[in-house]
Amino acid sequence: MKITSAEFTKSAFNESHWTNDGLREISFLGRSNVGKSSLLNSLLQRKGLARTSNTPGRTQSINFFLVNETFYFVDLPGYGYAKVSKTMRADWGKMAEEYLAKRRELVLSIQLIDSRHPPTELDLKLHEWLVYNQKNHIVVATKADKLSNNKLNKSLQEIEKILPESKIILYSAETGKGRDELWREILDSLEKN
Repeated sequence: MKITSAEFTKSAFNESHWTNDGLREISFLGRSNVGKSSLLNSLLQRKGLARTSNTPGRTQSINFFLVNETFYFVDLPGYGYAKVSKTMRADWGKMAEEYLAKRRELVLSIQLIDSRHPPTELDLKLHEWLVYNQKNHIVVATKADKLSNNKLNKSLQEIEKILPESKIILYSAETGKGRDELWREILDSLEKN
């Protein structure tokens, strides 16, 4: 995929802030420290477009990035980070669920999990929600460069066993592993919808 332009458009804290131009959207969901910003920057081949942080839980809004002036990447707040209040965690979950449930422009949800660990309880709940609500989705196992090939294959088999309803793509923001495959899924979803 040739990226001719990619720009941060806006942050949304509630439905009234969402974009309203009718362009299709690809959402990115995952735990706070799973590497969403790194994956977005890697996909778009822009270094600091989505802000990465050493402090998990920084994304507290829904962030819209306009890609090639034809569709949006939508970065949803990370879930499961313990060092924020329960109220704030509940607000983030409510914001994300409202977006996922109501958004007609959403053509694909990309759930990120850490390839080094089995899916967490929160990962499983989100996945179950996506499957139950028949949302078009795929699972991307991030940080694939952090494991040996042998451990990575074992991890992939374990994830596939736990999440049999979903396509799983191994991804490394460092090496670009999985980038072309993920773009194929994104473009396929954009073409079909």
